[in-house]
Amino acid sequence: MNRFLIRTNESKDPGLKVTASIEDFLVSRGKVVAVESLDDAKIYGKEISAVFEEGERPDAVIVLGGDGTMLRSARDFVEEGVPLLGINLGGLGYLAEVDKDGIFPALERLCEGDFFIEERMMLEGSIIRGKAPVNRALALNDISVLKSQPFRAINFDVYVNGQFLKAYSADGVVISTPTGSTGYNLSAGGPIVEPGAELLVLTPVCPHTMNSRSIILSAEDEVLIEIRDAKNGGEQLAFAMSDGASHFELKTGDGFVMRRSDKRTRIIKLNRESFLEVLKTKMS
Repeated sequence: MNRFLIRTNESKDPGLKVTASIEDFLVSRGKVVAVESLDDAKIYGKEISAVFEEGERPDAVIVLGGDGTMLRSARDFVEEGVPLLGINLGGLGYLAEVDKDGIFPALERLCEGDFFIEERMMLEGSIIRGKAPVNRALALNDISVLKSQPFRAINFDVYVNGQFLKAYSADGVVISTPTGSTGYNLSAGGPIVEPGAELLVLTPVCPHTMNSRSIILSAEDEVLIEIRDAKNGGEQLAFAMSDGASHFELKTGDGFVMRRSDKRTRIIKLNRESFLEVLKTKMS
């Protein structure tokens, strides 16, 4: 690898000191380096895929920040298939391969080609309004359909492959990939899944019932969430979010359909430690 883009979350790297040290390290080894600084508005804003000019496509993107920056980068660079190396400057950082104290040994291995690339499944979804799909969301972690109004549950139906599954009254529902199982899905009480698995996890958020649990679905399944009328017959308002960022308004009669994307995120891995070892470290 000779061409690198360093993408950094400026709120996690004040003064871009870590960014500059990584740039200096790579340049000293004869690498071509570009730097892009992101603020929270960009990280959690609407999706705008990155497009490189001819001859400027990097061999890898080094992502500095937390999981939010990695998720944004996964959506931006998936079309070009550029692999990502995450360096965690935030909290738990499940998606980041490298902690702050291991940056330069990791970069040395990257320059020497001592790594492998792991591919992760992604989700895609779109609003169904008037029987026609509108908008499109892409997610590495999850797509959630949630209530818009505080202190009110929403009523919605869930269909899998066109077959009615269940009617819910809840704060919402999370459809997660294995990678995203340690995100919102985990907070909502869903199971942790090995990230290399191929499946979907459906987890209701604060369901108003005693017997609602997560449901594990095939990666080939298509899930439709359909917003119903309110209990008084009035209109309900909700919204869908992909990876906690892109935001799509929904109302009674709308549906949001989700399926596995044919796109895959490529993540650079330097260590072959098991997922259980990583999980133990992150959760301790």
